[in-house]
Amino acid sequence: MSRTLTLPIFPLPGAILFPRAQLPLHIFEPRYRDMVRDAIDGAGQIGMIQPLRFDDDNQAPLYDVGCVGEVVGIEELEDGKFNIVLLGANRFRLINEMPNDATYRCAVVDIEAFDDNEPDPLASIQRAEVEREARRLGDAMGLAVDWDAVARLDDEMLVNAIAQVAPFDTGAKQALLEEATLESRADLLVQLMQFQRAAVNGGIEIEPTLQ
Repeated sequence: MSRTLTLPIFPLPGAILFPRAQLPLHIFEPRYRDMVRDAIDGAGQIGMIQPLRFDDDNQAPLYDVGCVGEVVGIEELEDGKFNIVLLGANRFRLINEMPNDATYRCAVVDIEAFDDNEPDPLASIQRAEVEREARRLGDAMGLAVDWDAVARLDDEMLVNAIAQVAPFDTGAKQALLEEATLESRADLLVQLMQFQRAAVNGGIEIEPTLQ
């Protein structure tokens, strides 16, 4: 079963969007200013997807999976640039790109390739593990984090927010995006945070001192 949609697409390495998550973007390149104007004049949707490599000519091949973003916030600046906020609708699988006369790329996508209904909550032990590894990674990187606010996030928002902002490479972020369930994404996220912490510590795992 599939349902197709033609979307303007924004290939941006390191930027992933999940259903029900938000992604703020600063739009400055002329072609993407055109894309935003056309999107808000049309269906108000942009397809976020990562390129397999970075090319200045914007012709890099793309990963197969991205996410539809609904434009829910927009600010046009005096110099013609935009600040926008996208709200994730549902993930899609890329079918093919569409030739067009626009300065930006468009594609036909399958928007029913994934079950993106609201997930069940994580088991309490898994939730605690995600929070613990996030705190350890944040401490290793010297980040100032409001952990009380983090603890108030629901499970889906917690996992997806960390996946979006953590300094993982594009392949790791893509793997997180493509995980079928919140539970499996949380498992992968914990592993990636542990690997990242080891890299920050020079490859040496240092257990935190218990208070």
